[in-house]
Amino acid sequence: MRNDHVTLRSTAVFDLLAPRTPAVPVQVELRYDTKDPYAVVAAFRTGRAGWVEWVYARDLLADGLIADAGDGDVRIRPAADDPEVVVIELSSPSGHAMFEASAQELADFLDRTYDVVVPGNEHLWVNVDEALTHLISNDLT
Repeated sequence: MRNDHVTLRSTAVFDLLAPRTPAVPVQVELRYDTKDPYAVVAAFRTGRAGWVEWVYARDLLADGLIADAGDGDVRIRPAADDPEVVVIELSSPSGHAMFEASAQELADFLDRTYDVVVPGNEHLWVNVDEALTHLISNDLT
């Protein structure tokens, strides 16, 4: 396990899409932390209420830049009519949201994560004992 942990942050603006209304720009912070090397966090600014965070696999983001990816709550795909745009769909019990984002901005962020943790080397950053301790302590409370 590696101990020289790094957190990468990048800000972007995604367009929230809704039927019969103009797109609404939403500030998004993308984060990658080597303490959870398999995941990417997208934090969406929700106005005065704060932020809503979605955590999904880094591989899902990579796959979604080139083809339809995701079967569950997060789906990512290139836009059908514009290769410069990626569509991100988020589903939860409280609703569904669809965003458009710059494929280049997402690819640049992903490349920065690869500079820190090469794909396939994520396991070198995981402390299994610490993760189990965290899971067990949270399960008991």
